[in-house]
Amino acid sequence: MEKIINSLNGKALKRFAAALILLSVLPSQAQEEPQSYSFSLNEAIQHAMEYNYKVINSGRDIEAANKKKWETIATGLPQISASGNYQYNFELQKSVVPAEFFGGNPGEFVEVAFGTKHSVDAKATLNQLIFDGTYIVGLKAARVYLDYYKSSKQKTDIDVKEQVINAYGNVLLLEESVRILEKNKETLEKNYHETNESFKNGLSEEEDVEQISITLATINSSLKNSIRVREISLNMLKIILGIELEDQLALTDNLEDLTTDNLDITVAAEGFNVEQNIDYRLGQINTIQKELLMKQEMSKALPTLSTNLAFGYNGFNNNFDFFQRNQQWLNYSYLGLSLNVPIFSSLGRSARTQQARIALEQAKTQQEELEQNLKLEYQRAKSEYEYSIEEYFTSKNNLKLAERIENKQQIKFKEGLSSSFEFTEAQRQLYSAQQSFLESMTEVINKRAALEKLTAQ
Repeated sequence: MEKIINSLNGKALKRFAAALILLSVLPSQAQEEPQSYSFSLNEAIQHAMEYNYKVINSGRDIEAANKKKWETIATGLPQISASGNYQYNFELQKSVVPAEFFGGNPGEFVEVAFGTKHSVDAKATLNQLIFDGTYIVGLKAARVYLDYYKSSKQKTDIDVKEQVINAYGNVLLLEESVRILEKNKETLEKNYHETNESFKNGLSEEEDVEQISITLATINSSLKNSIRVREISLNMLKIILGIELEDQLALTDNLEDLTTDNLDITVAAEGFNVEQNIDYRLGQINTIQKELLMKQEMSKALPTLSTNLAFGYNGFNNNFDFFQRNQQWLNYSYLGLSLNVPIFSSLGRSARTQQARIALEQAKTQQEELEQNLKLEYQRAKSEYEYSIEEYFTSKNNLKLAERIENKQQIKFKEGLSSSFEFTEAQRQLYSAQQSFLESMTEVINKRAALEKLTAQ
């Protein structure tokens, strides 16, 4: 590389440097370019199961719970620590001894300084827990703690799946709304032009033009609003899927086909096993946790036993010569056993145990209430799903009737057999039937998702 650079003249060198800079910038710019995605509903669900922000964090919760479990296990395993201490004595502590020890007079005392100016102590200690009732309960609690976050992950997945279905269907609804409104606008503009020309020729009333103009203005306003809301709904779906707002997203499923796929009345006839519901399982784990907390308080009345083993060296010197070969080091070691027996706590332990027992009874009652509420919620979800199917077919039939009525009124209006008011009312009835039909399709999809959420395992 150096030979190449040296062989280049000044101008060529500048070009070469610019090319290197461009090559280094291009990869980073390419990475920042928006991505393009195209998903069916099932593909969108699979993508969310991997990239949704809540799903990612719930997976991290499981990782943290695994680490917490090992942390609890490790407290009962051997613990090794090392420590060192250096002390410099500015003034040695003095004591007094009888002077006669040194040939002095009886009854007199002499000051004597004990120790050295410098001292060093280094030791390694091994601690081992032999028995602790709270540790045994803690091991069980750690496993339950991990189970809780695994179940929470399942609940998050179920919730996110429902969110994707609702958001996906909502975007399809708005896309269909925009398409229908654009078609209605095109028809109205044609009617407005024909009626206005007819009015200019004296064949129609000015009121006829005004009536169509009002309807056209309403359609224009609805169309603009639907386009804006469609963009917002699409961005909401992007967030749920875990992709950037700047990325392009296309939906490949059709609203009516998706609705047809969700028309299955046998789903509501399968029955409901409340014990398979994720919220019920989380409630069971909560009850187990409360029971373990009570056992933990009870275990605090048991004795604890632990042992420790230490090896160390001491060094003393009036000069800081600890790194010299002639420094003398005095070794020591000991084995210790520690027993702690709780005898009397002024009923404090008993009070804490009773509080934990009350909390356990509350958890059991909450679980019973949850069971009844889930059964009721299933009945409501089943009823709403069945009703959404009925509404779908009713709206579908109403739309066909509204289309025929509007078509007849349009013919009569052009032939002068009906008023502009009657024609406009037929159009409004048609627009309302179109919107009701679209909403009935999304209701089928959403209510099916709500029902399956309760029975998901």
